[in-house]
Amino acid sequence: MKIQIKNGRVIDPKSRFDQITDIYIAAGKIVAIGDEPQGFHANRVIDASGCIVCPGLVDLAARLREPGFEYRATLESEMNAACAGGVTSLACPPDTDPPLDEPGLVEMLKFRAQNLNQARVYPIGALTQKLEGLRLTEMAELRDAGCVGFSQADAAITDTQVLVRALEYAATFGFTVWLRPQDAYLARGGVAHDGFVATRLGLPAIPHSAETIAVATILLLVRETGARVHLCRLSSAQAIDMVRQAKVDGLGISCDVSINHLHLSEMDIGYFDPNYHLVPPLRTTRDRDAIRAGLASGTIDALCSNHTPVDDDAKQMPFGEAEPGATGLELLLPLALKWADEDRIDLLDAIARITLDPARVLGLDAGYLAVGHVADLCLFDPEKRWRVEPAALRSQGKNTPFLGYEMQATVVYTLIEGQIVFDAAAP
Repeated sequence: MKIQIKNGRVIDPKSRFDQITDIYIAAGKIVAIGDEPQGFHANRVIDASGCIVCPGLVDLAARLREPGFEYRATLESEMNAACAGGVTSLACPPDTDPPLDEPGLVEMLKFRAQNLNQARVYPIGALTQKLEGLRLTEMAELRDAGCVGFSQADAAITDTQVLVRALEYAATFGFTVWLRPQDAYLARGGVAHDGFVATRLGLPAIPHSAETIAVATILLLVRETGARVHLCRLSSAQAIDMVRQAKVDGLGISCDVSINHLHLSEMDIGYFDPNYHLVPPLRTTRDRDAIRAGLASGTIDALCSNHTPVDDDAKQMPFGEAEPGATGLELLLPLALKWADEDRIDLLDAIARITLDPARVLGLDAGYLAVGHVADLCLFDPEKRWRVEPAALRSQGKNTPFLGYEMQATVVYTLIEGQIVFDAAAP
């Protein structure tokens, strides 16, 4: 199909292009930006007046809940949510049931996702068998099956010798290891940040040191092994400072933060609202401000949704017993723009944190617009507002701390390889 997108504000974070112009698409690729190619006859014309046209979003953490947790969400429901949120590529953590520790499971997930013809799914393979932290997986075989990195998801490796061997293995083959830094013993049983809010509410707490000790250990082992490590969902100011210095020292480190921690703090827990039970826990306002500053400076490489749909029964329980997590695929774009608006961040930089920069973390040739490049696009109206309500979310998980909030941008179209996979006007 040949498509002309006209009169849109086209933003490309890679070339720093920001201009009202037209885009022409044919055979799944961008064939021109600006002047119409000779002999081009569009099958469909999209009037993008008043809208922004940017690369499709790239999300570093979206749990699709298959295989094993279909009662929480299905691949179909979450891929629909991704397209409705403008997300065209996403990484899936390995904490499914069973975990993604065998090539057959990875191939099955990719096959199912490809048959839906929606967002591109990039599995993150399990670092250890069954995520138990004891025996390494066959990372080379998992890579051949389609994994783009290896992770423990939220399961810790308590045996540092296993971690060293994993990093040495990964360094040998040039794989990236994704780790969420948390000391399992300091965090054991905790559900909230170790501060006055947790004390007032009587909630078991997780201190800053649970994260910073783990970050320090990982950084020392990266120096020793030469491995490349991506730190997932940092939540503390001190950890961000440690990553900043590690980058100055030339270590192979990247990191991300979630949209929840970009906007919320321990103060938002209120009176035991389980929608604010997240992993890692919401921390102090100082930590939140450090996250915002680190994202603006580029110390933090990318912003992700940390999409974790939870069924109502598991969420509607006392705070400490409720399952942690929040839906986020449809909130990634508006919450990124909310941060940009509040902190006066250039729109090109804000969009880069959810397109080009996460694509670089994944090692993908994505997240930008260029003639001859695949047409993965997001069109959104920056002025059209919508309210976060269960009925407005396509994800099967309706759990989010932003229920009732008004969002400032609405996705109008999502295109993947030149095909319209989401049209807000469609029934």
